[in-house]
Order: sequence, then C-alpha cells, then structure tokens
Amino acid sequence: MQAKALFLAAGKISPSDVHPEIMVPLVGHMEELKRQKRVISNAAKEASFKGAYQIGTMIELPRAALTAGEIAKHADFFSFGTNDLTQTTFGLSRDDASSFLPDYIESGILHEDPFASLDIHGVGELVSMASKKGRGTKSDLKLGVCGEHGGDPRSIMFFHQTGLDYVSCSPFRVPVARLAAAQAVLKHDGK
Repeated sequence: MQAKALFLAAGKISPSDVHPEIMVPLVGHMEELKRQKRVISNAAKEASFKGAYQIGTMIELPRAALTAGEIAKHADFFSFGTNDLTQTTFGLSRDDASSFLPDYIESGILHEDPFASLDIHGVGELVSMASKKGRGTKSDLKLGVCGEHGGDPRSIMFFHQTGLDYVSCSPFRVPVARLAAAQAVLKHDGK
C-alpha cells in the first residue's frame, strides 16, 4: 500500500523528474528483500509508474552485514543503519544503555559511547565487511550511512576510508558532517 501510494504521487509530478529510492528496513535474509522487491515492483505496475526507481535496504542487523554479498544481488543500494546496527551488535538498547554506559566509559571498558561515535573495531568491521561483500557482488552498489554516526567526524573519516558514498544525519549535525566529509576527502584523497 505504501509503495503504491509513493508511485502514484511520483507519477503525478513527472516520471522523468522523480526517481524514487525505496529502502526496505530490517532485512536479515536475501529472500526477504527479494520478495519485497517483487511487491514494490508490482506496486509500480499497479500505479502505472513509468519512471526509474531503485530498491535498496537498510543494513542494520549483523546477519545482513554477514550475508551482504547475497543481499546485494537484489539491492540497488545499502544504507547502513548504524544506530540499530550498534544496538544489535552490542545487544544493547540505546534507551537502557544510558544507565550504565557512563560506568563502562569511566572504568575503561569502552573508550566512548558507541551510539555517539562508531565502534570501529566491532560495528565498523561489519560495515567494512558488508561494503566489500556488497560491492564484490555488485560493483556499482551505492553505499551510505543513516543515523547519528553520519554526523560524527571520526565516524565520517572511517566511512570515507571504507568507500561509502554518502552520510545522512539529523539536520542540526549537517554543518559538522559537511566539514568532516570535506576534511576526510582532503586527508585521504590528497586534494
């Protein structure tokens, strides 16, 4: 129903001007995306949408990261949902973690809040591995990140080194994200 409404609205504007990118959340198995892709494609036909569109997925479960090569067969893009990927990798609820994370940081178990700056050795490894597997299957796979990590300078540096194409974050973090992205390009691309 949502996909059909999206295509109906896009068709009213102009199929040549609008190129929807539809992201399927919480995919843990390629069959889920494969089936949702079929549902979305049928919705485009039902809405008589003639324009181009892309279907991708949010990589926010460890299993999705581990099987990214298989999932990429059915995806035009991946957006790493690093907030949820952090929760599912650590087995923590962001809401509950605030009661004990300060103690973890103070005692040296963690160096910083993994919900504020990406845990590069754990969650980052999943992002890196999934990026390689995804692009190993589909070399032109668009990769990005969605979440608060997309506004953290240290995380942005990592995402650039990993080869992600874009970061997305909440509006108040956009100025910092833009500056950090420019610094990452200058530092690692030598321009």
